Amino acid sequence: MKTDLQLKQDVEEELDWTPEVDSSSFVVEVQDSIVTLLGHPASYAEKLAAEKAVQRVSGVKATVVQAEVRLPPKDVMGDADIARAANSILQWTVGLKEGAVKVQVEKGWVTLRGDVELNWQRYRAARRITHMRGVTGVTNMIKVRGGLAPADVGEQISRALLRHAEREAKHIGIEVHDGVVTLSGTVGSHGEREAARGAAWSAPGVHAVVDHLVVESVPAL
Repeated sequence: MKTDLQLKQDVEEELDWTPEVDSSSFVVEVQDSIVTLLGHPASYAEKLAAEKAVQRVSGVKATVVQAEVRLPPKDVMGDADIARAANSILQWTVGLKEGAVKVQVEKGWVTLRGDVELNWQRYRAARRITHMRGVTGVTNMIKVRGGLAPADVGEQISRALLRHAEREAKHIGIEVHDGVVTLSGTVGSHGEREAARGAAWSAPGVHAVVDHLVVESVPAL
């Protein structure tokens, strides 16, 4: 298993390697394999990219993000301008019905509300807003309405997990009730956890996923 010092070095190298991230904007602290990311990224998109970079590093058990977006003066915009731009972007986004998602902006922080049929629509709406200039954060409160989950939805998710991460599929429990999928068990990395969550969200009729998965580092040989 990696020491905290080794993890710190690996995380710092991964931040340096990530083109969307200015690694000089962040400070990395590690204790008991839990990584704390501090700093002042220049955009919300950069903050998310840094968080994902940390989660790609093997051996990281959990990530604490205490970074606050500090926009450069050229990117500071009024809330009304951000709201108008966000509404325009959502209107032109493929797969979203006009008016399905409502936008609220306060001090650059965007809150999305509404109802969509499938999770990928919810994800796409948030992703488009995340990469807007002037946005300091995004809260995604869009609900997935969906239809009734088929009786074999648990089996469908299991097959998807086998396609995406065969080793982890054997250690993941799946429970489905009224369109809510609960995942339990252990995985070896944050990437594997995301694959499991993605497989669950992709199943028809799923409108919520409860993630009880635990990331357990694989001991070094």
